[in-house]
Amino acid sequence: MNGQSKVPPLYGLLLTGGASRRMQQDKAALAYRGEPQLLRAWRLLQAVTERAFVSARDTQRDDPLRAGLPLILDRYEAIGPAAGILSAQDEYPEAAWLVLACDLPLLDTATLQLLVTRRDPAVAATAFASSHDGLPEPLCAIWEPASHGLLRQRYESGSYCPRKALMQSSARLLPTPGAALDNVNTPEEREAMQHRLETLA
Repeated sequence: MNGQSKVPPLYGLLLTGGASRRMQQDKAALAYRGEPQLLRAWRLLQAVTERAFVSARDTQRDDPLRAGLPLILDRYEAIGPAAGILSAQDEYPEAAWLVLACDLPLLDTATLQLLVTRRDPAVAATAFASSHDGLPEPLCAIWEPASHGLLRQRYESGSYCPRKALMQSSARLLPTPGAALDNVNTPEEREAMQHRLETLA
């Protein structure tokens, strides 16, 4: 097997650098079933990747919840999730990245394992289709090294939306995993999610 046909290693990246403006508090620190969502999502990533990292802003490096975990700090200013993805790709350009948002309380190992099993290293990314609109879900997706050029090009042109980058790329789109990717952005959505989790317990 030559170097060109070798499958890139799969690393995990948990995105926690958002400002959480709609939630009005750090979404990664919110507890579901008695545990901060950051730690729960971190364990899920560790279970399916070779190495896992937490993406954060420089001002979060000393936060007690994050400080004990391997961090990749954003090198790009205030451009949303693309800052974390690009920073990770800059740090380890040889790796593919399973990128995960920190606000998915229903996500489970089986869903991530399905994503990893169905991964296609020959395309720019592998992603699930959204249950809401059928478009690619960029924040529970595997971004191959080949996606870096497009993300960087879009960044330099002022376009920061990872979903639109997936739509422009040669992404493999998997069927939606149902409610597993339902996210939580507001206090009202958090309360509703807590009720859902109680009924599932």
